[in-house]
Amino acid sequence: MTWRRFWAVLRARNLEFFRDRGTLSWNIAFPVMLIAGFALIFGSGNNPVFKVGVVSELDAYISKPQVTTLPEVDVVLYRDLDAAVERLRRHHIHMVLDVDQRLYWINETSSDGAVLEQLLAYMDPEYRRRLIGGLDIRYVDWALPGILAMNIMFACLFGVGYVIVRYRKNGVLKRLQATPLNAWEFLSAQIVSRLMMVMVVSTALFLGSLWTLHIVMVGSYLNLFVVGILGALCLTSMGLLIAARSRSEELTGGLINFSTWPMMFLSGAWFSIEGAPDWLQLLAQLLPLTHLVEAARKVMLDGANLLEIAPHLGAMGAMTLIFLSSGVLLFNWNSDHR
Repeated sequence: MTWRRFWAVLRARNLEFFRDRGTLSWNIAFPVMLIAGFALIFGSGNNPVFKVGVVSELDAYISKPQVTTLPEVDVVLYRDLDAAVERLRRHHIHMVLDVDQRLYWINETSSDGAVLEQLLAYMDPEYRRRLIGGLDIRYVDWALPGILAMNIMFACLFGVGYVIVRYRKNGVLKRLQATPLNAWEFLSAQIVSRLMMVMVVSTALFLGSLWTLHIVMVGSYLNLFVVGILGALCLTSMGLLIAARSRSEELTGGLINFSTWPMMFLSGAWFSIEGAPDWLQLLAQLLPLTHLVEAARKVMLDGANLLEIAPHLGAMGAMTLIFLSSGVLLFNWNSDHR
């Protein structure tokens, strides 16, 4: 190895990085914003590990169960027992306590619920156990819609964003601009191609899970397909908007990471944000992955029809329109933005 040539390449690469002001700024801003976001959401001291739904017609604060005083336990108040038990069945919370009747419910498929039951037996032995009835929903049944939705998100954002930026850097877009092809034709072909690949892969994953894990599927397969393709269209349009003018793969990667991280934590894909502050739940509703996860979960676990999930479909449709129209308007063929 010749050190002179090595240092020449090293110097050139560093100069390229520092002269790309967008990438440089983003590499500094992204970790700062990430740390600030985590500090804002999770930096309030001991974060609760367990979520307990409490139902009481009397003042639950007077006869508060001792287990709910633990800093690791977050209390979510419910007026309706059936609603609380339904949230328990779907793994949104880990236990339901009826303070007036001294009864509790757990989901036997939840390991967190089993730990919480041991704590309750030690601290509040007067409570008597009740089992939830109906369809047995395991955690994997609850989590699978989120896993499929996250796979769609990553495939759409990175699949479209990186490809367009690479085409722009390599001059492919500039050559295509010289042809009769217009921006709408080029972008629509990119979107349809990505949709086809994403839906084939997602369908294979779903069928494989159905066959090997015997996943609960109560609703219509067609409705689930509609949810999946609308969600994929929305996220693909979002990737198109991110890459509409960028010419740096590093900057585009940072912007995509900045988009995916909040969605991973706030969409409910891995854990429920039941009991979280109102502003956080409102923020989650502005994210397309939240509507994709909730709509898919309602179809698979509740058997919801398209009318029942219309708010989620409408939200994804509106976001798609905004992302797509903005991306088309901002799209630039050239690598130097001229």
